[in-house]
Amino acid sequence: MLTVESTEKIDNVEFSVFKEVSSLGHEQVVYCYDKATGLKAIVGIHNTVLGPAIGGTRMWAYKNDQEALNDVLRLSRGMTFKNSIAGINAGGGKAVIIGDGRKDKTEPLLRTFGKFLENLNGKYITAEDVGMTAKDMEFIGMETKNVSGMPEYLGGLGDPSPFTAYGTYLGMKAAAKVAYGSDSLDGKKVSIQGVGSVGELLIEYLKKENCKIYASDFYEDRLKEVAGKYQIKGVGLDEIYDLDVDIYSPCALGATVNDETLKRLKCSIIAGCANNQLADEKAHGDYCTENGIMYAPDFLINCGGVINVYAEFIKTGTEWTQAHTEMIYEKTLDVLKKSSEEKRNAQEVAMEIALKRINDIAKVKATY
Repeated sequence: MLTVESTEKIDNVEFSVFKEVSSLGHEQVVYCYDKATGLKAIVGIHNTVLGPAIGGTRMWAYKNDQEALNDVLRLSRGMTFKNSIAGINAGGGKAVIIGDGRKDKTEPLLRTFGKFLENLNGKYITAEDVGMTAKDMEFIGMETKNVSGMPEYLGGLGDPSPFTAYGTYLGMKAAAKVAYGSDSLDGKKVSIQGVGSVGELLIEYLKKENCKIYASDFYEDRLKEVAGKYQIKGVGLDEIYDLDVDIYSPCALGATVNDETLKRLKCSIIAGCANNQLADEKAHGDYCTENGIMYAPDFLINCGGVINVYAEFIKTGTEWTQAHTEMIYEKTLDVLKKSSEEKRNAQEVAMEIALKRINDIAKVKATY
């Protein structure tokens, strides 16, 4: 049972939470706690105009509860734009489990989380994200039907990472087309920040294009493994921002494009698979536009994964996913060309497209 020390503390916490929720326009935020398993999770449901909220669950050792809340609010809001611009009939949602995915994850914890999701009656559909796997979805799926990204041996479409990586690669090529006049990445220097499952798959594509690749990762053992496997150069977590490269590719956590790093980055393109790469969408998106850095909107180029998750949800196959993921190239070209011609923040251009679809469909649903 949760306890609090004083009425004043309750008031302060409530004010802080409701202020954060209202500022980003969320529909619902759910806190999940279970003493027996140690589960502490937050589900953020941002917008369900297009359909049930779909977005992965992230497991991360957050410094405190406020950091976890901020992350789930930003992530779930980002999923609203991502799912809209992807052209799927799904709203935006996300969940975070507070804990170290390498140490704290257990079957009882995951199944308890699944029970909480079942109580949302289908308003939120989860899948894997940072710190989670298809096997974890199997455990969650033992307690709820509101889960996607299930293993193939259970009839699911498996880990969506390959499509996230493929879409990011296509978005990177589209950015190169606008910036350099050709979508060939041959000989380009690329820094990959984060070599998890998606980051590694992206490296595979870039190696085939003869890119010179640098990489960093929070886990040193993981970086050493990937660097050795692909014969690329591993660098320190902070060193990644100072490299003289053509493309910086954030593929881990968000907000790595910020006041500090923008002063250090020497790239002409930012294109990666991480969510919420801009710490401030307006200020840092404008900075990129004004300083000759082409920013490929994250929620556009990394939407291949959720397309695959949605394909499983509507019970279609990977051919459908492949076709819809390949559309990322043309969509990215359109956004970046418009951004370049109008000298406007590319993130805002993409958000306008996503919001227009949501508003248009809201009018369709306004009548019986």
